[in-house]
Formats: sequence, structure tokens, C-alpha cells
Amino acid sequence: MRFEDLRLNMHAERARTVTERDVVRFAEATGDLNPIHLDEAVAARSRFGTRVAHGMLLAGFISAVLGTELPGPGSVYLTQTLRFTKPVRLGDTVITRVEVTALVPERRRATFATTCRNQHGETVVEGEAMLLRLEDS
Repeated sequence: MRFEDLRLNMHAERARTVTERDVVRFAEATGDLNPIHLDEAVAARSRFGTRVAHGMLLAGFISAVLGTELPGPGSVYLTQTLRFTKPVRLGDTVITRVEVTALVPERRRATFATTCRNQHGETVVEGEAMLLRLEDS
């Protein structure tokens, strides 16, 4: 997508169900072996009562939508804020949405509202991203 084709309120969404494999592979890739994500016995004693997905795994879902769909290839992250509002458990389906909220054509930058909701429509992550378009593809 060319930068000139971006418009305010354009959006893209993608759904993904969080699996055991997702959580284990993320833990292995990052080294984040916090037992709240990996050990059911430890997690059962937590405020969540069960294992939960890494928050940064959800941030990766946002990155995937921005990097492949809107605005897509040729975009580079400059900033991302995140606010985690509810836990995501294994088996939850996360619907990730990005929406254009501001455009700065002279700098080829776009700002996006970024949101993840669970299968019940509850917001689990919200934030804002700013991206730079390096090239038009």
C-alpha cells in the first residue's frame, strides 16, 4: 500500500486463538520463562487461577497486522504504547484491530489505534503505534 492511499479511520483486523504451542514457543524465543505462563500449578495459585499468555505475545499480534496488512510491507515501527487490561488465557481467541488515527504526509508517518479484544468482546490490550513508510509496495 502506498502512503498516499492511507486514510483516517482505515482499519484491519485479524483473529487468532492462543495455543499452548504459541506460549511455549514465545517463552523459548524470548527467554521469558515466568511460571505464570508455563506452570499450571503456579498459575493456579495466582490471581488469574490459570496460565496466561505473555503480554508481549499479544503485542506481536499487533505487529503482525501492521506489518502484513495495514499499512503492510514497507512499514517500520517507531513507537508503540500498550496497556494490558485483562488476562488472555490459553484457548482465548484474540481479535487484533489497527485503525489509522493520524497521518503526517511530509514525514511519511501514520499513527494507529491498536486494540486486542477477546472472544467475549472485552478489551485485553489497547495502545497506539506510530509507523514510518520506507517504501511503497
